[in-house]
Amino acid sequence: MKKRGIVAVIVLLLIALDQLVKSYIVQQIPLGEVRSWIPNFVSLTYLQNRGAAFSILQDQQLLFAVITLVVVIGAIWYLHKHMEDSFWMVLALTLIIAGGLGNFIDRVSQGFVVDMFHLDFINFAIFNVADSYLTIGVIILLIAMLKEEINGN
Repeated sequence: MKKRGIVAVIVLLLIALDQLVKSYIVQQIPLGEVRSWIPNFVSLTYLQNRGAAFSILQDQQLLFAVITLVVVIGAIWYLHKHMEDSFWMVLALTLIIAGGLGNFIDRVSQGFVVDMFHLDFINFAIFNVADSYLTIGVIILLIAMLKEEINGN
C-alpha cells in the first residue's frame, strides 16, 4: 500500500477510535456525572461542548464547521505536498486531520462535541480523544517546523 493509502487508513482508524470512545461515554455516563478512572489523575465525565476550546463562543456551530473545514482542507493539501518529508511532519498532519474531522463529525451530527476527560490534578478544560490528537499534532508540527528552521531545510 502506498504511503498516502496508509495515512488515509490511519486517519480513519483514529477517527473511529474517537467516535467509539465518545459513543461509549454517552451510553455509560449520564450528562454531567463525573466518575473516577485513574484515581487522582483522570476522571471521566460526559459534557456537551457547544463551543470551542474551554467552551468559548458557545453555539457557533456554523463558524466552527467552516473553520474546521478550512483547517482540515489546508492540512490535507499540505500533507499531499509534503508526503515525502519527515515522518514527524506526516504524523503531525495526520493527527491534526483526524482530530479536526473527529470533532467535525460531532458538530455536524449533534450540534455539540462530546468531551469526557477531566484532569484531577489541575484545573483544565475537559477534553476528548480528537482534542488530544489536535494538541499532540500541533506540538509535533511546531517542533518539526522549528527543527527544519534550525537545520536550514
